[in-house]
Amino acid sequence: MNAENIKKITEDIVSQLGFYLVGFNFRGHGKNQVVEVFIDGKNYINADDCAIVSRHLNEKYRAMFSPDDSYRLDVSSPGIDRPLKFIEQFPKHLNKKFEISYSYNNEIRKTNAELINVNNDELSFLTRDGKELIIKFKDIIKAKVLISFS
Repeated sequence: MNAENIKKITEDIVSQLGFYLVGFNFRGHGKNQVVEVFIDGKNYINADDCAIVSRHLNEKYRAMFSPDDSYRLDVSSPGIDRPLKFIEQFPKHLNKKFEISYSYNNEIRKTNAELINVNNDELSFLTRDGKELIIKFKDIIKAKVLISFS
């Protein structure tokens, strides 16, 4: 089975179910194949969400894999340490601190700031010095939520 075909089908099913495919890994061959799928959504992902996606993917995969092949499917949320890939992931992280890399005037800038607003394609952050920083989503290179223990 071709990894690109599996990824495309996985993206389609995950999207139809209202989630985002934020990570995909296919490895192994024959009886030792593993498909890892990482999903996210507008709301936080829970075990029931993963089970729903897993059930739908398994139904589709059974028709794709040959009877001689076997596979293990792992569906989970990406975890807090993964960068956000879709603007729809941001609103649930309002008032959280981010590590951001973004493009500004053909230069890459990095900062840590708190997300204070999401308005269409613009994200507003509050910097450490109390200034508002507005970044268009298309200019974000990497945005990662920082873990806070306070």
